[in-house]
Amino acid sequence: MQLKKIGVFRALKIGDLLCAMPAIQNLRTAYPSAQIVFIGLPATRNLIERYNKLFDRFIDFPGYPGLPEIPFDEVKFNRFCKDISLEAFDIILQMQGNGTIVNAMLKKCAGSSPVAGFAIDPAELAVNPLFMRYPNAGHESLRHLALMQHLGLPLVHKEMFFPLHQADFDRLDELNLGENYICMHCGSSAAWRQWPPADFARIADYCARHAFGVVFTGTSAELGIMYEVAGLMKEQPIILAGKTDLGMAGALLKRSKGLIANCTGIAHLAAALKVKSVVISMDGEPERWGPLDTNRHKTIDWTKTPDYSLVQQAVKQMLFH
Repeated sequence: MQLKKIGVFRALKIGDLLCAMPAIQNLRTAYPSAQIVFIGLPATRNLIERYNKLFDRFIDFPGYPGLPEIPFDEVKFNRFCKDISLEAFDIILQMQGNGTIVNAMLKKCAGSSPVAGFAIDPAELAVNPLFMRYPNAGHESLRHLALMQHLGLPLVHKEMFFPLHQADFDRLDELNLGENYICMHCGSSAAWRQWPPADFARIADYCARHAFGVVFTGTSAELGIMYEVAGLMKEQPIILAGKTDLGMAGALLKRSKGLIANCTGIAHLAAALKVKSVVISMDGEPERWGPLDTNRHKTIDWTKTPDYSLVQQAVKQMLFH
């Protein structure tokens, strides 16, 4: 296919976006001169703008019924649809999910632009060869690489990555943290995906007893869980939740001895930066969301083995060397 203007739809959060970047890097390699426009959640604009070698522009997605990431605004959505149809993309890639909701929405908005990507509807798969059956197994990043293969693109790139700038490290230097610290992320998008605060406090004290500083990362909205964990600790952590933007958080991770976290966005960031980590998977899908590099990362499926000693052993093995 000769494509000059490509839309990429993935209206999800940081971890989901990082998992799709290897596939999109292959898309850019295959079409180095094309204009590639990312369509996603407004809150992820800053993340996407870091990948300025992959994307040329960003379009805000205003939400849609059935997609929980952002409240639906009908007026904004109608305007969005009109704008997307006027873009006249050569193709729009649906990289959101299995297509049960998004495919019909994109077709409604795309005008004459063809839509490609994932689907599970047999009729849709039968009439449009640009769709592939959504692979309901395997790691999230590999699913998107499979889509690129389906579209006939060679797979030159297979690893997640995250661009850092010197300015990120310069702002981090102002905090005078040194480098002998371990990052810990206690928060999550839902309470059921959070490892118990008492266990976080216990492992944080374990790290502190071994002469590591303990730095809590997260957003301002997660300060409550940070203070709860800190209140259960015997040692004193450094709480940076809400005090770092995405670039500083990346620099903070890169200089650390490693990360301890629930399976959430920052765990994917550590994987993209090749920073050692111990990830406690609370959602029962470690094969989909856990880091692929098992030499650098240890994922513990808490739904099957809720054993604190396994976490402590993994921390000692992965982060204390």
